[in-house]
Amino acid sequence: MKLGVFAVLLAQKPLEEALDYIASKGLEAVELGSGGYPGNSHCNPDELLNDSGKLKAFKKAIDSRGLIISALSCHGNPLHPQQQIAGPFHETFIKTVQLAERLEVPVVNTFSGCPGDHDGAKYPNWPVSTWPNDYQEVLSWQWENKVIPYWAEAGKYAENHHVRIGLELHGGFSVHTPGTLLRLREAVGEVIGANLDPSHMWWQGIDPVQAVRLLGEAGAIHHFHAKDTSIDPNNVNKHGVTDMQLFTRLNDRAWQFRTVGFGHDLKTWGEMMSALRLVGYDYVVSIEHEDGLMSVNEGFTKAIGNLQQVLHKEPLGEMWWA
Repeated sequence: MKLGVFAVLLAQKPLEEALDYIASKGLEAVELGSGGYPGNSHCNPDELLNDSGKLKAFKKAIDSRGLIISALSCHGNPLHPQQQIAGPFHETFIKTVQLAERLEVPVVNTFSGCPGDHDGAKYPNWPVSTWPNDYQEVLSWQWENKVIPYWAEAGKYAENHHVRIGLELHGGFSVHTPGTLLRLREAVGEVIGANLDPSHMWWQGIDPVQAVRLLGEAGAIHHFHAKDTSIDPNNVNKHGVTDMQLFTRLNDRAWQFRTVGFGHDLKTWGEMMSALRLVGYDYVVSIEHEDGLMSVNEGFTKAIGNLQQVLHKEPLGEMWWA
C-alpha cells in the first residue's frame, strides 16, 4: 500500500508548493479535488481539458516529485432536487471522469447524492427511520426513480472512460453504509465501489474493520480515506449519533473528526490495515485532515507518523514457517 493525502487541506498553497510539502513528508500519492465541495484550487478540469500545455505541465509537476494521483475527487449532490444545484455537480463529475481518463487516474471519488421525496421537492430528504411508513415509501421512490437510474447511466459513462467510481459512505446521502453501497453496486455493476472512510463508519455505529471485510470480500473498495472519529458518550446520550450541531461546537458535540490515532488507538488502525491487506486492497491510504483540535501541519504530520507504524508496505514473502 502507498501512503497519500487528500490535498484539499493545502488548498491555500499553489499546486507546486503544496506538492513540495507533500513530497517532503515522504508520501507517495496525492488525491486532488476537482470541484464540487472540495473545490478545484489545484486541479481545474476546464483548464486542463482545454489546454494541452497546462495538462502537460500539471502531469510533470506530479511526476517530477515521485508522486502518483490516487484519485480525483468531486464530491457533490448530483441528485439534489433543485436542478440549478444538481446540474453543476453533475457537469463537474462528467468533466472529472474525462480528466481522469486523460491523466490515467483510475478512480473518481464523489458522493452518491440524495434526492428529495418527490419530483417537486426543493430539498434532499434523507430517511433514517422505517416507521412511520411514509419514510419507507420515500426511500423506495428515491432508489427506484433517482438513485439507481442516475448511477446506472453515470456508471456506464465512467466505464467507457476506463474509470471507476469511489462513493464515499457519508451520512446525509443515499449511499452511507456498506449495505447501501452493495445495493447500488448490485444494481449498477462493479464500476461502483467505496471510497471507504472509517470516520463515517464509527459515528454511525459501524465497525470499520468489519466494513473493510464486507466490502473488500466483494471487491468493492476502490479507494480509502484515513480519518478518525472520537465519540463523547455523555454527549451521545444527549444528542444521539445524528447530532445536528455545528462542528465548531467541540465541547457539546456527540462526536467529532480527529486525525489518525486520536479517536482510536493504533491497534485498531493496525487491524484495519491488516484487514485491507487480507481482502486484497493494495492501493492508496489517503489521509484526510478535518481535525478541529489541530492545525493542518500538526494533524497531518501526526497522521503520517501513526500510519507509518501500521501500514503494510512490503510485498508478502513466502510463509517459510508453514
